[in-house]
Amino acid sequence: MRKRRLGRQGLEVSALGLGCMGMSQSYGTPDDAESIATIRRAIDLGITFFDTAEVYGPYVNEALLGRAIQGRRDEVVIATKFGFRLEDGRIVGTDSRPQRVREVAEESLKRLGTDRIDLFYQHRVDRQVPIEEVAGAVAELVREGKVRYFGLSEAGEATIRRAHAVHPVSALQSEYSLWERNLEPRIIPLLRELGIGLVPFCPLGRGFLTGAVRRAEEYPPSDFRHHDPRLQGGNFDANVRAAAAVRELAAEKGATPGQIALAWLLHRGEDIVPIPGTKRRRYLEENVASADVSLSSEDLRRLEPTLAPGSVSGPRYNERMNSFVDR
Repeated sequence: MRKRRLGRQGLEVSALGLGCMGMSQSYGTPDDAESIATIRRAIDLGITFFDTAEVYGPYVNEALLGRAIQGRRDEVVIATKFGFRLEDGRIVGTDSRPQRVREVAEESLKRLGTDRIDLFYQHRVDRQVPIEEVAGAVAELVREGKVRYFGLSEAGEATIRRAHAVHPVSALQSEYSLWERNLEPRIIPLLRELGIGLVPFCPLGRGFLTGAVRRAEEYPPSDFRHHDPRLQGGNFDANVRAAAAVRELAAEKGATPGQIALAWLLHRGEDIVPIPGTKRRRYLEENVASADVSLSSEDLRRLEPTLAPGSVSGPRYNERMNSFVDR
């Protein structure tokens, strides 16, 4: 697996990472044994970048990752996150007060069984706490050696600039894929101006771009996809038609639609590191193979118009979840 650099501060990771959220919540029934085997297989395949957060589970996903990397800590880069306020295991708001940032870091270190967090993201912008205070709190943790690099998630232009002025931001994590291209007009140019890497989550469109996703109503209410407006009613039908170009190109190249979607992201720049999530080794191996899929300029011209920004039917979040996005 080739390496890429996130930001100008020197954070080097594999060209593909592994999103661990679905191992503990949101997508079906957890299977810890298979999840741990998947993480260990990922390391064997050259993946060094693993993404988790305190709210995944909550809490149990960090502990799961910690168990999986025992004895191999120096082979991996761990990204985790702070910034949500939890009550009885549910997200009820945001909390990025400096004292809470430190508390989350200490708690995450214990659950992960490590002495350092490689990349510490603010999970969502807290409108009640100036971003300068948040960046300052992370900077203190960096000076103490408990955190190595600072990241933001779903942050807007002004927030990114203000945070970066206090302490360098190495990466922005945000949804980005052939299916969701809202970052292209303004965010990606800003990241490249400032020298900040991009970590796309949901690079397969929560499974949509694999061709295997079903209508929202076919998933149980506990599954995140049940609430995705893009998979509901007429939106689902329109989006399936729009994604036909991905399926057609995959058939021509002897690849899967998901591999084409990941290859497209990898062709968008050396500063982009997607983190497709899976809890099964067979899908992990399929995703890793996307790094060897070559797309020509003609392939890219075929793909992009059908899923151009603004052509996807339906918003990516419901109203409540969208309220946490800093745009």
